[in-house]
Amino acid sequence: MGDLPGIVITGASGRMGRMLARTVVESGKARLVAAVEREGHDWIGRDLGEALGGAPFGARVTDDPVEAISQAQAVIDFTAPAATVEFAALAAQARAVHVIGTTGLEEADLARIATAARHAVVVRAGNMSLGVNLLVRMTQKIAAALDEDWDIEIVESHHRMKVDAPSGTALMLGEAAAEGRGADLAQAKVAGRDGITGARARGSIGFSSIRGGDVVGEHDVIFATEGERVVLRHLATDRAIFARGALRAALWGQGRKPGEYDMMDVLGL
Repeated sequence: MGDLPGIVITGASGRMGRMLARTVVESGKARLVAAVEREGHDWIGRDLGEALGGAPFGARVTDDPVEAISQAQAVIDFTAPAATVEFAALAAQARAVHVIGTTGLEEADLARIATAARHAVVVRAGNMSLGVNLLVRMTQKIAAALDEDWDIEIVESHHRMKVDAPSGTALMLGEAAAEGRGADLAQAKVAGRDGITGARARGSIGFSSIRGGDVVGEHDVIFATEGERVVLRHLATDRAIFARGALRAALWGQGRKPGEYDMMDVLGL
């Protein structure tokens, strides 16, 4: 086991943190060396497996990310923007692969992550699943084949606790559609329609967000024109798909040159 890559999970008590920890431990392909939680959390100092109500994992929960990351070859991070940019700097110092599933990152956050990627491998994606990344590629291809007579609308649904909208995956899809069409998403994006909005602008890319219940993630890309529609859909029913993709990214990044990568690179798409 000692020769397997050591992985740190951040935000260990969250839904994704718990799933990631179990995925790493059960994979047989990596070692869980530590888990990071915020200062004052009840789990600090405990074995993560025991904190989760099961057998020991052999990995302690700590509020010291410097110490945790220093003993790891990869960090898997589905937390919040402010935490992620700090973890990016620490992972770069340790030359550890940083797998980022955090969404809601601002331009300033992305700039700091880009700086970290000069020194270490960063794999960042709004969605880590194979199916979603295939959907992204298909969206790009179809957008390239259809002209602006076809309206593009991206509809996404998530659980009531999700704090950002549109989702990171929806934005990935929007970027793919814009790229396929040769457009700038910042100029074409229309989100949160309300009131008397007027007719839809030709070439715009619309976003609609739904929040409720325990929806893991649903994304539709709708291409609509006079008399017909093409609808691409991905439904996620289990967060394990994201955890498996993140672990795959952490393993793929071992030995790679420093730089920013995404799941398209990991999956060879």
